[in-house]
Formats: sequence, C-alpha cells, structure tokens
Amino acid sequence: MDKRYQTFQVADYALQARYEQIGDANTDQLKKHLLDAVGSMFFAIDKPPLQKLFAQLEVLGVGGPCKVPVVGSLPYDRAAQVYTALVRYPDFMDNYLGKESTCHPSDNLGPLLAAAQFRPTGGRDFLTAMAVAYEIACRLTEEIPVMTEGIDHTLLLSYSMVGGMSRMFGLTLDQAANALAICGCSIAPLAVSRASYTSEWKGMASSMDALDCVNNVLLAREGMTGPIALFEGPKGFKEVFHMNLDYEWSKDKFELLHRCILKSYNAEVHTQSAIYATLNLLKEHEIATADILKVNVTTFLTAYHIVGSGEYGDRKIVKTKEQADHSLHYLIAVALLDGQVYPEQLTPERIHREDVQTLLQKVEVNTHFPLHKPVMLAGVLDKYTQRYPDKVMAKVEVIMKEGHIFSYETEDYPGFFTQPLSWEQVEDKCRRLIGQRLTTEEMKALFTFIRTLEEQPSMEPLLAYLCR
Repeated sequence: MDKRYQTFQVADYALQARYEQIGDANTDQLKKHLLDAVGSMFFAIDKPPLQKLFAQLEVLGVGGPCKVPVVGSLPYDRAAQVYTALVRYPDFMDNYLGKESTCHPSDNLGPLLAAAQFRPTGGRDFLTAMAVAYEIACRLTEEIPVMTEGIDHTLLLSYSMVGGMSRMFGLTLDQAANALAICGCSIAPLAVSRASYTSEWKGMASSMDALDCVNNVLLAREGMTGPIALFEGPKGFKEVFHMNLDYEWSKDKFELLHRCILKSYNAEVHTQSAIYATLNLLKEHEIATADILKVNVTTFLTAYHIVGSGEYGDRKIVKTKEQADHSLHYLIAVALLDGQVYPEQLTPERIHREDVQTLLQKVEVNTHFPLHKPVMLAGVLDKYTQRYPDKVMAKVEVIMKEGHIFSYETEDYPGFFTQPLSWEQVEDKCRRLIGQRLTTEEMKALFTFIRTLEEQPSMEPLLAYLCR
C-alpha cells in the first residue's frame, strides 16, 4: 500500500508521537481541559437527554469490560458513547476556532476514557493520546473546514478519535490507517443539527461518532480493511468536497494546542465575548432592565450566521435549552437580567419567564459591515471578521428609553487563548458544576490527581470518581 496516502500519514503521526514532544505548557493546558470536561460530566449525569440514553442502554443490555456512570458497565463502544455524551451535552466544554470552521477537541475524551480500560494506562500515555487527538482535530479544522459545505464538524472526529485510540488499543500502522479509512467514509453528519430549530441531538451527535469509531477501530484491529485512498482516490474526500488534504504530518509539533480555548459562560463559543462585554457593562453602570429600549450587538460574521439569526436560522424563538445556548439574543438578555450565564440560566423555568422573553426581542445582532454576502467579500470589508479567529470582537450597546447609551467593546474573554483561565478558575468552574456530588475532600483529591496526571501510574482513580 502507498504510504503517501494521508490515512497512513495521520496514522503514523498518531502512533509515533511521544509524551516528551508535547511540552510542559501544552501538557499543563491539556490537564486543565480534562478537568474542565470532568466538571461537565458530573453535571450532565441526571439531565434528561442522558437519562434517555441510559434508558436505551438498559433496553440494549448492560454489562461489559468498561466502567461507566449510572449503568455500571458496558462494552467499549457504548462506554465511549456515554462518556462523550456526558462531556458534550452541557455545551460548556472547550473549542478550537479555525477561520472557517470550529471543533470541540474534548469530544475525543470519551473514546480515550473507554480505551484506557482496555489495558493498563498511565497518565503520560493518556495525555499523549489526548494531545494526538486534540492536534488532529484542530489541524483538520484548519486544513479541511467541512462546515463550509454544510457538513458538521463532528465528521473530523472520525479521524481524531481514531488517531488517539489507535495507540491505546495497540494498533499497527496498517490497522490504524484502515481504521481511519473505514471511519472517514462512514461518518458524514450534517450541520443542520446546529441550525434552528436546535434539538437535543446537537449535544449528542458526537457520542454517536464515538460509538461508531470504537467499533471500527476494533474491526480494523481484527484485520478489516478500508478505502485507504479516502482523501485522494476516486469518489474520495477531495473529489466530493473539493478540499485537498495535503498536510505533512511528520512535521507537526503540536503547534495548535495552545490555541484551544475554554468557556467562561454556558453558551455557544462565538457568544462568549459578547456575554463578557455585557457583564462588564453591568459592572460599570446601573442598568434598569425594565427601562431598556434596545440592545445592539455587533459581532463577527461567523457568530452572526450561527447564533445571530443569520444562515443558521431565526434565533429569537427560544423555548428549550438547546435553542437558548445558541441564541445570542437570549444570552445577552439573560446576562443583563441575571448577571451571569451558567446552567441555571438554561433551565426551562428560566427560559420561559416573561422578563427574558420580552427583553430578547429587543436585542438586535449584526456585523460591523452591513453586508453578509458574498462571504469572502464581507469577510474582507468587516473589521471584526478580518480579525477572527485571532480575536473574537464584540460590542454591546444598551440604549435606554430616556436616551442614555451604554456600550462596551472587547476582543477576547477569560478562557480565550489570549486570556487563558488559571488553574484556580478552572477548579472554581468545576466545583460549581460538580456541586454536591463529591465532598470537599474528594473534590480536592480529584483536582490533585488531574494536576499531577503525568505522574499517575493508572487512570483507575479518575474512572472511579466518574463512576461513583
């Protein structure tokens, strides 16, 4: 087989990576991202979509080699599905922003937590697999931005998940390349899952990727072959999507990990800076929300299209959690009313209250340049869009009935790579999400375990906390 194919190059990159190549700064960041994801997992356990998944698993039949929360144990593929759903559903996890697409690198953690139970896995091994999966996800977001073609970014998980898992399941180069090929030609989710009307599947789609990818990795481990010329061959990725993946993976040095970002607010990533601007307005001014005439939000083109009633549909209709966390109108309104955007701002009781439903209708979202099409031209002429994704510009202007205007402009927010969260900030977020599920001492021990993960001989203690 021709080793020049991208499937072989990605597989070789994944299998050859070593812990020492990651670097101390990247390692520290990966550990923060893991802790951030753990907070989401604890928070999500009793939420309705997860309860639906657990009920389905009971119907299918539980039992298997993997420890998981609630149901006890499952096969590797279903365990990966559960862990991924727990990380992803709250929509409070990490991101990577490319110029034309985005991804959630922590979507990769579910399969890795399942694979860590296949054979003894220490902290360094886990961090290396995590670094590989994160870097592949971020690099592909840059190289082949599939969302421009209406394909959801979870498509790229079929490569990054396999990359991270291949080394943990002990695949050979040929087996890993075939696993990438099988997954790459079998998983093609549509971006409609993130458009209005936004459903629960937005937070669950990546868990199905995890289920499928573990299945396919284990099939490839048994010798199943796949279309190795996935990217270059007839009817392959290049021909279908008109995107050419021609990256030299042997030269990759984990350069993109430092641009992975965390959320300060429980909302879609492109809303973070506008929420930050809103909360700063509240700090600087006494704003009586009942006297607000209008709120103008200026943002960049990607945010406008996804969460500002652009190409992804009307965002002023907000009845569910999934609609709320993807509506910039709702998020700014609830931030003005509550002074925060955390899970409690996304409950049905909060969403349906008249105060926020009335105020969100007064929020208007637009870009700095009034034209939105053609996209390439608008991106050149709009100064906010020009600076994305190096900056996430936002301006919030609150116009009062008596004529006063309050405004705040920002180019980033706490959690963006230009303003990274400290360990203390990540731990505080995690405490709020875990709540009473762990005692103070247990939480302290969990934090210490993750902070010192590279020194840990086994991942079992973390799994034990998660599966209590």
